[in-house]
Amino acid sequence: MAITVRDAKLDSRNARSKLPIQHKPFWRVIDQGCHLGYRKGIRGGVWRARYLVTQGKYAETVLGKADDVQDADGLEILSFSQAQEAARSWFSLQVRKQAGLPVTESKGFTVSDVLDLYLAWFLQHRKSYVTLKNAVEAHVRPALGNIEISALTPQKVRTFHEQIAQAPPRRRGWDKQKTQQTTTPMSLEQKRQRRSTANRVLTTLKAALNHAYTEGRISSDEAWRRVKPFRNVDSARVRYLNESECKALVSHCTGAFADLVQAAILTGCRYGELIKLKANDVNFDSGTVLITDSKSGQSRHVVLTEEGQVFFKRALNGIAVEQLIFQRDDGNEWGKSHQSRPLAEACDKAEIRPQISFHTLRHTHASHLAMRGAPLPVIAAQLGHSDTRMVEKHYAHLAPNYIAETIRKGFPHIGFE
Repeated sequence: MAITVRDAKLDSRNARSKLPIQHKPFWRVIDQGCHLGYRKGIRGGVWRARYLVTQGKYAETVLGKADDVQDADGLEILSFSQAQEAARSWFSLQVRKQAGLPVTESKGFTVSDVLDLYLAWFLQHRKSYVTLKNAVEAHVRPALGNIEISALTPQKVRTFHEQIAQAPPRRRGWDKQKTQQTTTPMSLEQKRQRRSTANRVLTTLKAALNHAYTEGRISSDEAWRRVKPFRNVDSARVRYLNESECKALVSHCTGAFADLVQAAILTGCRYGELIKLKANDVNFDSGTVLITDSKSGQSRHVVLTEEGQVFFKRALNGIAVEQLIFQRDDGNEWGKSHQSRPLAEACDKAEIRPQISFHTLRHTHASHLAMRGAPLPVIAAQLGHSDTRMVEKHYAHLAPNYIAETIRKGFPHIGFE
């Protein structure tokens, strides 16, 4: 958001009352070639804006009435800061006009149209299309889909964001058409989770709108640019298994699923990455596994420990070069959500509470690396992250550090009983 310019003669109602009535506006430079003007009349003032088109030639427009008599409403009556925001939006339209880009949305162009454009683009260029589409259909389209882009305001986006956070968690069943929301009061942790969900949905909405804006289908990003996510809501404790839990879980997995779980713990790979691995993706000369189809779309080499290499040598025994390494006991491929039920059963038998998801095995791999002092960039590379932000967020607190070690060595053992 641009910094509000200050002007002692224009920024308050009292200051403007001291200016003389005149036809020529009082101009204030907002940016290079961009000016905000205040024209004072007998019945109050009017905000204007002008944009330098060519040397000595300006395009001008009226922004709205000044709040000289009535309080500002942000629409027709504007304060000095609101006038600046309106002026900047108009300036951006002039820039697009000079560049030959469309400056207005066609009538009837709605948020739903924006979502369709973004989904079509995402399907061709990104992973996790199904996850995105589910979020769009569950949250964004029902609430905002029918709103025309020209009528979308920061307040509407902000209200949408807050309503998601305030709504109780949804109760999911086998019939997605009967998904309902729980009615029990939310705990503090559930409230944090709902705010975190609201932030993710807001990110999805902004990504769709920004895509349309970049493609020239929307003239201004003012409606959503100023809406901020909730702060400090993504600091949930990362669940991971200790060494004894890892052994117990694998020992209670049946058949081919035990190999899949063991591979996840030893590599930190996602379920979708493991079930696509072929025998020729494993290189014992370098001690690595090649992940060709990752969530980010970038390939990576996952380093195997000695135990990991022994495991894969056993897993590859009798498997053809182009054959999938991990298959179900019936010889068929593992599919979406096929891991959920056998993992839940294994957790029950191993008495692991609360039950974990398959993704927890990925957290387990990274957490043990962090606790043994592996540098965060190394962990990020192993997991396939482009930088260390996600690793710092989830695992930095597990890593030994100078401050913690100094305190533990420096503070005496008092001997309390």
